[in-house]
Amino acid sequence: QVQLVESGGGSVQAGGSLRLSCAVYGNIYGSSCMGWFRQAPGKEREAVASIYTGDGSTYYADSVKGRFTISRDNAEITLYLQMNSLKPDDTAMYYCAATPTFIRHTCPRGSVYRYWGQGTQVTVSS
Repeated sequence: QVQLVESGGGSVQAGGSLRLSCAVYGNIYGSSCMGWFRQAPGKEREAVASIYTGDGSTYYADSVKGRFTISRDNAEITLYLQMNSLKPDDTAMYYCAATPTFIRHTCPRGSVYRYWGQGTQVTVSS
């Protein structure tokens, strides 16, 4: 059984920074996709960033490129999302997700993920 627990959300003014963390409890054997997704009220869930553990390749949504960085601490089995230059449009519930896979190009697709965290709220005020 794998559990994901997010932390680090909060309220910040535009231009500020936050770092989200996702602790992974349990084992995901082999390669995997690990990602961050977000959903704002009245909007569909969207992929923010993902990483394929097999080779470290990453994906970023166009809206966050250059501002957000996804990383993974192998020793702690923790996934991070460093968010800089935050905008009001970044306000959403952020979810961590993970799934075992050998298909790297599927990592941005939320539908492929087996495990999800409970979410952490990020609110950016103007």
